[in-house]
Amino acid sequence: MAGMFVSVKAVSEDVPLGQIVFFRSFFAILPLLVFLWVRGEFPGGLATKRPGAHFLRASFGALALFGSFAALARLNLAEAVLIAQLSPILMAVGAAVLLSERLTQWRIWGLVFGFAGVIVLVWPELSAPRGEETRMIGYAIGFVAAALSALALLMVRSLSRSESPGAIALYFVLASMIGGVLTLPWGWMMPDYRTLVLLILSGLFGGFGHIAMTLAFRYAEASRLAPFEYVALIWPVLADVFIFKTGLAPAFLLAAPLILIGALIASAEKGRSHQ
Repeated sequence: MAGMFVSVKAVSEDVPLGQIVFFRSFFAILPLLVFLWVRGEFPGGLATKRPGAHFLRASFGALALFGSFAALARLNLAEAVLIAQLSPILMAVGAAVLLSERLTQWRIWGLVFGFAGVIVLVWPELSAPRGEETRMIGYAIGFVAAALSALALLMVRSLSRSESPGAIALYFVLASMIGGVLTLPWGWMMPDYRTLVLLILSGLFGGFGHIAMTLAFRYAEASRLAPFEYVALIWPVLADVFIFKTGLAPAFLLAAPLILIGALIASAEKGRSHQ
């Protein structure tokens, strides 16, 4: 998934957002279809009795994808990925609000640490001169994308009780691809060879990344996998330093532990609930 974000970041200044989403979605279909075929879920596994639920999940996921890529265009790679780590915290809180689950102390503390990290991260931007609010807008879009992703994950949790994981993934990719095509009237650009390769790689990396996560959750409990997701923040940090030459802001170094602790607390609750 880090490879996908690096590819998207590398073209985000030149390629329109909708075009990036389309390429990321279209070329993610290829490995997903092969994966479904190997598992014997294509095409029979795509049948569903809950098209409305798939529509909601796919819509939330597609909007979250648009938002995360829009934030990525305005922020350093590591900052955008860090904001995305708010999703498990918001999902835990959303389950309490929308599904009437108990608001435990784990969820409360996860929320406290997560939002403390957000405040630390955006505080220096509050004093930015007028007309230079690009990064603040990026943080706001990233937060909304994390909230939409949390809603999508709640829908996945509901759908996974009766629907194929492959069908859930494929319908999301199709919705994102359609959303990208709808932006065509606002203008796309003709990519050069390098840009085209990066756009294709964003889709292939995203598709293979989704397959890897699906298999990981098949063979291990979510609570055991959570640390790997947070350690994965290392790759965007390295990309910022060695590929994009942007360095790390002091606010990021202070905010990252707070947000990651909040996310780990939310995951710890899941681990306790399965024991």
